[in-house]
Amino acid sequence: MLIQHSLGSPVSEARQQPRPAAVASHAVPSAPPSTLPETTTIPTPSTPFTPAAPSTALRPSTPTTPAAGSLDKGLPRSTPVRISIPEIGVDAPFTKLSLDASKHLSPPPANDKNLVGWFQGGASPGERGAAIVVGHVDTKTGPAVFVDLASLERGDPVSITRADGVVARFKVDRAEKFSKAAFPDDLVYTDTPTAELRLITCGGTFDRSKQDYEDNLVVFAHLDSIKMTRP
Repeated sequence: MLIQHSLGSPVSEARQQPRPAAVASHAVPSAPPSTLPETTTIPTPSTPFTPAAPSTALRPSTPTTPAAGSLDKGLPRSTPVRISIPEIGVDAPFTKLSLDASKHLSPPPANDKNLVGWFQGGASPGERGAAIVVGHVDTKTGPAVFVDLASLERGDPVSITRADGVVARFKVDRAEKFSKAAFPDDLVYTDTPTAELRLITCGGTFDRSKQDYEDNLVVFAHLDSIKMTRP
């Protein structure tokens, strides 16, 4: 059900892990799925970002929308605990995802339709770099957490509550579908000089011979503001 291809290197060299070769895939719809709607594609950079050198992290204080440029350094590392996407009715907890013995990223459990997974070998949401969040589009029992991900548009908010009490609020930049047979790893997983987010699920036509979708849907977003949920 999930992404087929490798994830890029984490932001900090101090916590780099082996580069995943693929992501395990195992969701089978209980009924013939419909093709996901096409998404608006906004042109992307022709070359990936050059990783920025690690720098002192921003310390969030009172609830506010920071001035332009104040989030450039990103937030300290912290585990995400919940994601909210009001436009598509998402309100779900996180589970941590790691690599298996074959260097594949294990997907979230398929028996929980309202659960997203965070690749803990990469950046945490709000930290400098591209944080990877994946979720099922459906399971054997029906639609799942990211079933409506394709309907997100530029400017839509995505809020992620972290264990440190910070809510990192992202804004959607674009959504694109990519064939799993030619997935652009460098575009999706490359390190970035600012805090970014990748929301990933399956899309396109369901291939019954392979028991898998032919495409992946990727939503690209950037950190827009932060607030504290506790002192």
